[in-house]
Amino acid sequence: MEAPPLHLAMFPWLAMGHFTPYLHLSNKLAKRGHKISFFIPKNTLNKLQHLNLNPHLITFVPITVPHVDGLPHDAETASDVPFSLLPLIATAMDETKKEIELLLKELKPQIVFFDFQYWVPNLTKKLGIKSVQYWIASPYSISYFFHGPRQSLGKELTVDDLKKPPSGYPDSSIKLHSHELQFLASSRKLVFGSGVLLYDRLHFGTSLADAIGFKGCKEIDGPYAQYLGTVYGKPSLLSGPLLPESPLTTLDEKWVSWLKGFKHGSVVYCAYGSEGPLQENQFKELLLGLELTGFPFVAALKPPVGFESIEEALPQGFNERVKGRGIVYGGWVQQQLILEHPSVGCFITHCGAASITEALVNTCQLVLLPRVGVDHIMNARMMSTKLKVGVEVEKGDEDGLFTKESVCNAVNIVMDEGNEIGREVKANHIQLRKFLLSENLESSCVDNFCQKLRHLL
Repeated sequence: MEAPPLHLAMFPWLAMGHFTPYLHLSNKLAKRGHKISFFIPKNTLNKLQHLNLNPHLITFVPITVPHVDGLPHDAETASDVPFSLLPLIATAMDETKKEIELLLKELKPQIVFFDFQYWVPNLTKKLGIKSVQYWIASPYSISYFFHGPRQSLGKELTVDDLKKPPSGYPDSSIKLHSHELQFLASSRKLVFGSGVLLYDRLHFGTSLADAIGFKGCKEIDGPYAQYLGTVYGKPSLLSGPLLPESPLTTLDEKWVSWLKGFKHGSVVYCAYGSEGPLQENQFKELLLGLELTGFPFVAALKPPVGFESIEEALPQGFNERVKGRGIVYGGWVQQQLILEHPSVGCFITHCGAASITEALVNTCQLVLLPRVGVDHIMNARMMSTKLKVGVEVEKGDEDGLFTKESVCNAVNIVMDEGNEIGREVKANHIQLRKFLLSENLESSCVDNFCQKLRHLL
């Protein structure tokens, strides 16, 4: 007899970069007949409707994000505020606790998926519901920085502590730069909402949840997911790589007509994520580096720190020099569809988890320019040194700054047919893409994931 469908609730951190993968996962689960209640701030709901491919099984449950002193009045998510105000978004999220409890009592899901809300497991236990802390960051990065022995409360980790992987970590070859180690050591002191340190927030969630879940597959991520599960004594679940489904829309005509003016594989597409703009000097170096390559390019960037618009921040004379072959765009772009376009041959990425996955299933070459964030750094290292499917832009070891020459150099390596490193990363990318798109890989991962969810019950 076939097991009845599950009823699952999704409650991701209030940021577009978390809603989207959680919704990708929901689509895969709904395809198998499972019912999903997806908690989402009410004004953000419309931004995600087009990605809900199973509206008969995935229900968006609007929640009210309370106003917190210091936040703009209509702020609901990380995308609505500058980076410095993210801890206040976390405080506001914590203040939804009462509403979430009432909704869970009313909806009665069997399992709740969460990430930053460390208080969810205590709430679900009280109500007889299971909880899974589901990470969109790779197990490679989570298990390096964040586990029991390294995580004892009040213990400050120094640069020297972080230099070497924790005991038993499956990759001893990883190398971090001085500026990355400084950032990672200082991030341990970051209070992230409600007076709780960011790493304590994550550690409590992992310690209290019934299981830990990851986006990934056992062939690539298995040893790292298993390692963290062992350290915490929890079942460790892999949902599959969550490959993006084909969107229901087509690429806007303005992009189609511009891109078709260039030959196959010749355009460089650069995107730096929806949060955390660049400093002015790095914004300019990036654009001058794109100009220096001589290739046509599209750069989707936010205005740099201290500027209201892209136009006022451009290098002097830049527009005139790149007219007809370069576009710098400050709005939202259909990234998945741009990456699929045959004219696009190279993708410069900030190394966010969703962007990396979108890049790997397309044929464009990868240039890695990680933002200084835990998972961005580790994604870049995994892609450049472990899997060797991309080339990282060289940065100063101490200051973490890149130059126009280092941007140009990385692009030229992957775009030059005769470059040996370029040929190697291209060949590895072709193999990895073939593996990720192979028949049954994702479906068997998701089936296995569902089976393990049933075991929890």
